[in-house]
Amino acid sequence: MSQVDWAVLAAALAGMVAYGIWKGGRSRNTEGFLLAGREMRWGTVALSIMATQASAITFLSTPGQAYADGMRFVQFYLGLPIAMIVVSAVAVPLYYRLKVYTAYEYLETRFDLKTRTLAAFLFLIQRGLAAGLTIFAPSLILSVILGWDVRLTVLVIGAAVVIYTTSGGARAVSRTQTLQAAIILTGMVAAFVAIVALLPADVSLFDALRVAGKAGRLKAIDPSFSLTSRYTLWSGLIGGAFLQLSYFGTDQSQVQRYLSGSSVTQSRLGLLFNGMVKVPMQFGILLVGATLFAFYQFQAPPVFFNPVETAKVRSSPEGPRFADLEARYRAARGAQEARARELAAAMRRGDGREGGAVAAYRAASAASGELRSEAISLIRTADPKADPSDTNYVFLSFVVHNLPAGLVGLVLAMVFAASMSASSAELNALASTTLVDVYRRLLKPGAGDGHYVLVSRLATVGWGAFAILFAEYASRLGSLIEAVNILGSLFYGTILGVFLAGFYLKGVSGTAVFVAAIVAEALVVACFLFSGISFLWYNVVGCLAVLALALLFERASRKPFPAITASV
Repeated sequence: MSQVDWAVLAAALAGMVAYGIWKGGRSRNTEGFLLAGREMRWGTVALSIMATQASAITFLSTPGQAYADGMRFVQFYLGLPIAMIVVSAVAVPLYYRLKVYTAYEYLETRFDLKTRTLAAFLFLIQRGLAAGLTIFAPSLILSVILGWDVRLTVLVIGAAVVIYTTSGGARAVSRTQTLQAAIILTGMVAAFVAIVALLPADVSLFDALRVAGKAGRLKAIDPSFSLTSRYTLWSGLIGGAFLQLSYFGTDQSQVQRYLSGSSVTQSRLGLLFNGMVKVPMQFGILLVGATLFAFYQFQAPPVFFNPVETAKVRSSPEGPRFADLEARYRAARGAQEARARELAAAMRRGDGREGGAVAAYRAASAASGELRSEAISLIRTADPKADPSDTNYVFLSFVVHNLPAGLVGLVLAMVFAASMSASSAELNALASTTLVDVYRRLLKPGAGDGHYVLVSRLATVGWGAFAILFAEYASRLGSLIEAVNILGSLFYGTILGVFLAGFYLKGVSGTAVFVAAIVAEALVVACFLFSGISFLWYNVVGCLAVLALALLFERASRKPFPAITASV
């Protein structure tokens, strides 16, 4: 990177940390540290909700996901607007009426302490691991650019997040996320404009996207119904709705964001705004990846985007073979570029030759794809532990090698901003649950506010250390955007089932729900380990299993069969 890029990146990082400390102030009571004094307006709530969900993984891995697999991933978010309406109507007024700090306090009011503790435990494990993924993503950037050990960069980024989150709590998180959202938006727009500007002079954006469409990268909706296909219209609408209901209705990292609103109305407006904006935003991020794919149809990409793995194979005994494969791949990509130009010209003319041009382009694409597969096999031969997926490096590689000085630093600042916004919210939520649902409830009730604020700060540091340790293993998980959602899906369905049982199954006891949740979680893990079911359906399986088993266990205890009611 140039000195200008370093200056832009350093200024952004220092500015975010300083701004968070300044705006967060020194919260001296529990409500101020955990819920920002419940004083946020709907705009700040909305940006905080969006920034918490849209981590660096979103902006680093999602374009690569679209590059490799097309726009299908947008279906993952189709259930989100439905979830926002339900959460706004049911969960928000209930949480405000009970004046809770965490969502899990409601479960003790409705059921018992063990059910509350189980749900809190599931959240702490899942969100603690997810925080590690969100810290790892930008650490990956620095390790690649600087050639540093990724463990060092994980430590640097994790420490930066912990500093201002520990200092200012929820207020620092929410206020800083507004600045971070501005940096993120600017960076994504700048990256898209740069991709379009770098297209060949004789190829328009429309031409390039039409070629990408012929390669299957613009297909966003798959109307088929399948339990094994990862992204379809129905898995998104049904499985995605269950996942989003659990995430926004029961995950403390999101519940804490809208509980900081000054009223039920402000929280509802923030959630509904997120429901309207999130799907178009995610579509836009995927479009950046599809446009990047289109760009690389007219300029040869590297045979493998991960520079660390390619450096290893070049220095191994397989180096000469890999160099030969690279040369053959460049030649094949040259032929593919020529066929892409012919296809673009044929589609512009519309003279009936498009079919032949499509066939020639796809044949050239298949030939270069085979050489790429050979190169990946050779990378695995040189290092059996090498990650065969380079999805996470696609967008990063383009930024570093193609953008002008200054713009590289801006886009990298965008990724750091996204990571810090999500990680800080996660650590703040983990600290809240640790304090309210574990420490204050089980270990030391009745202590003063000053003591609890201190414990919250220590919990923030502790969970930051846990996330940093897990981040060391994140490189082994493939596409980060998929990994973080698969991880969530292992727990979200069960947690949602517990809450829905509390909302709607009025005759079911805490013991029945507690046992049902344990069995349902075991069933979800079994689906993950032993079946080919798509991860989005784990949320449906876990939720419905809790509800059905709770009814069954309650009936088996010889109590009257519970009536189902929609009142809360």
